[in-house]
Amino acid sequence: MIKSELIAKLVDANPHLYQRDVERIVNTIFEEITNTLAEGNRVELRGFGAFSVKHRPSRTGRNPRTGQAVEVPAKSVPYFKTGKDLREKLNDK
Repeated sequence: MIKSELIAKLVDANPHLYQRDVERIVNTIFEEITNTLAEGNRVELRGFGAFSVKHRPSRTGRNPRTGQAVEVPAKSVPYFKTGKDLREKLNDK
C-alpha cells in the first residue's frame, strides 16, 4: 500500500472528512515521526510497533569493482520493531 492508497481508504472509511483534511493528517503524522527520529528519539505506536534510530559506526569497506579499500562514514538508520499484536496477527493461522 502506498500513501495515496492509505489516504483513499481513510476517506472511504470516513465520508464526513474531506480528502484534503485526511491528506494533511497523514502527512502531519509522517512528519512528526520523521522529526522525532531525526532528533534521535523513539516513536512507539502501541499494538503496531516502535520506530527507533540505530547508529552504525564508520568502517572500512571494499569497492566491489576494484577491490580497493573505501572508508564508509558513520551513519544513523531507521529501525522498526513490530509490536506484539501485529506479530500475532501476521502469524495467526
